[in-house]
Parts: sequence; structure tokens; C-alpha cells
Amino acid sequence: MLEEYGLKRITLDLPFRLDHVNCFLAEGEQGWTVIDAGLHNQQTVNRWETELSRKNVTDIIVTHYHPDHFGYAGGLQAKHNARVSMSEIDYDAAKNAWNQAFLDELSGNYLLADIPDDQAKQMQANTEDFISRITPYPEVNHFLEDGAILSFGKHDYEVISTPGHSDGLITFYNKEKDMLLSTDHILPKITPNISYWFHGEPNPLARYLESLDKIEKVEADFVIPSHGDPFHGANDRIEEIKSHHDERLQQTLESIGNGNTVYSVCQSLFRKELTVHEMRFAVGETLAHLEYLRYKGECERELRYGKYWYSL
Repeated sequence: MLEEYGLKRITLDLPFRLDHVNCFLAEGEQGWTVIDAGLHNQQTVNRWETELSRKNVTDIIVTHYHPDHFGYAGGLQAKHNARVSMSEIDYDAAKNAWNQAFLDELSGNYLLADIPDDQAKQMQANTEDFISRITPYPEVNHFLEDGAILSFGKHDYEVISTPGHSDGLITFYNKEKDMLLSTDHILPKITPNISYWFHGEPNPLARYLESLDKIEKVEADFVIPSHGDPFHGANDRIEEIKSHHDERLQQTLESIGNGNTVYSVCQSLFRKELTVHEMRFAVGETLAHLEYLRYKGECERELRYGKYWYSL
């Protein structure tokens, strides 16, 4: 399906409930471009060695800093001496998200969220476990900016900055084919995780909803996501995602009740059993919704006995 665009989808396995990520390979006049690289693990290394055998890789584009997209970019660059491009915001985020100073702050942040000590230690260890999966860091040679034009495969694409899922996430739109490489901004079956990670943009859900409005104005038809299969009708899916967040915000308000901590609200919103990795995302998503409501003036936050306490 993607051959007419000069793109090849490379679906890499992930060891999570979300069990895959779609990366892409495109041939250009000077060589090949890799779009996203997957986690740095042996399975990913072996797959790229097979896919890139005898190919001259000139460019690696990273859509955002999350490990399943950024992780093996440095390893690929070292093997192919390729130019790496991504947003400056997310390159800075990548350099900070796993450094020791931030990791040292996690226990205090989890205390603010009222996470039980043993669970907080497991969550911090889970974050630290990713260091080997995202190193070595690439040397980013080119920072992608909103409105820039890139050529890969058979077409030119406009870079569209769509913060929310990450502060510096980018998507690519080809007007001629009315086609959007949506990365993790719009997904066909699940809603992208929007989390506050105790650093960066303080109100990521507001930025995400603004980014949905921005893409809605494009009125893209064909959407190629980083998880799941391509689909038609970006705006229909955008409306579904907005409805989901409206419902989630209402559920969050109800969960605050007469006053509650982040952890208690999270337990109310996420009732199924979660792995340690999933719990990290659940807490981040809960906090993002609480902070969105706080910035809108629909709830208040105070520090009570060393913990964030939200009340209506």
C-alpha cells in the first residue's frame, strides 16, 4: 500500500502490551532515509541489519524522543555515519529524561503523587532499565522546525509540530497526496498517551488538544501512524479522540470527589491490573488530566503532608 509513496513500513516488535512500532524506510536520490529506529535491543539490531544490508543510509529522522522511536538512532548513526534530524525540544528532552539528576528526583516526585514506596521504587527502576535501550545517544546534526519541507521517498513533506504526546513531536504532511505521517499524534485504535512526566511542558493535554485542532485544519485523508495500520479520515478520528478526553476529564473530576491524591485518582481511572511500566504511564496520564483541569480553574491543588492534594 505504501510503495506508491516510496515508503516501506518496518514494523518492529516491542516487549509491551503495545507490542509494535512502525518505522519507515524511504529511498532518495543520494541514499536511504530511516524514519524512527525502535528500541536499542538485539532484536531491533538484527532486523535493521537485514533491512539495510547493502543500502547507503544517509539520513535518520526521529519523530520524537520516546524509546521506541529514538532508542536505536544512535546505534544506527554509528553504523552508517548518517545525519540525524529531530526537533530540538525532544533532543533536549531525551538528554534529560534518563540522566542521573532527573532519576534522582523521581522518588520525590512519586512521593508528591502519593505512590506507595515499594511501587515507586519499582517504577523508578523501570525508568532506569531503559537507559541501555536508548543509548548511545545520536549526534543530532539538524533540528526540524515547524513548516520546514523535507523530501523522502517520492514526495515532499511539510513538517508540522504537534506537541502533546511529547513536547517536540513532529508529523509530516504531503499536500499533493493528502497524506499524513501522523507518528504517535493520531492512532487508529488507541488514544496516544498524554502524560506529565514531572518535567517539560506543564500542561501537555492542552497542547495536545491544540495540536489536534491544528491537524484538523489540514483535513488529511490518508493517515499513516506509528502504531496500527494506515486509515482514511484524519478528522473523524480526531473527533473520536477529543470525545475520549472529554469523557476522561469528566471521570477525573468525579474521581477527585471531596479531595484526592494523584494516586487515588489514578486507581479510580485505571481499574484493570497494570504492569509497572503501564503504571508509570497511568500516573503520568492522570496527572496530565488533573493539571489540565487545574489550569482551567475547575480544580485546585495544594501541598498537604508532602503530597499533591486536588480538590474541586
